[in-house]
Amino acid sequence: MTWLYELEFAILHGLQKLHTPVLDWLMVHISFLGNSGWLFILLGGILLAFKRTRKTGFAVLLSLFAGLLIGNLFLKNLVMRSRPCWLDQAVPLLLESPSDFSFPSGHTLASFETAVSIFLYHKGWGCVMLLLAAAIAFSRLYLFVHFPTDVLCGMGLGILIAWCVHRIMENRTSACKK
Repeated sequence: MTWLYELEFAILHGLQKLHTPVLDWLMVHISFLGNSGWLFILLGGILLAFKRTRKTGFAVLLSLFAGLLIGNLFLKNLVMRSRPCWLDQAVPLLLESPSDFSFPSGHTLASFETAVSIFLYHKGWGCVMLLLAAAIAFSRLYLFVHFPTDVLCGMGLGILIAWCVHRIMENRTSACKK
């Protein structure tokens, strides 16, 4: 497993060479959008409030709840992976060091759950949200608070959860119509 840590640190240290004042500001603010899932919860609530987007809002909120249970409460505490900023304190952080474990990335998980849930019902807005989700995921690497595998697994798990929630909702809707 040492080779994986070496590779991941090489990627993260490579990203540290990209730092500029403008990118630093941008990445901190993009990452903020994923803090505690506030933006995604708000967006799910807004979508839930309108009949035309109610199903999408429900899918977003249900996906976020499932991700909270599976990713943040179960996997983070099962794997207990240290963050790169805990292991290499020589890299200056642009934000406060997170206190929870690193795997999987909760920011990435929530952003991809939301983006895919929206995409499955509204392709145009979903594409915009997928771009935002990718930016949030990248910001976590740029800010040195997650390893690449934390982000990749957060993305994969977010996509899987959103897809499963979508399938369950659609199957339930079809069964109710019969």
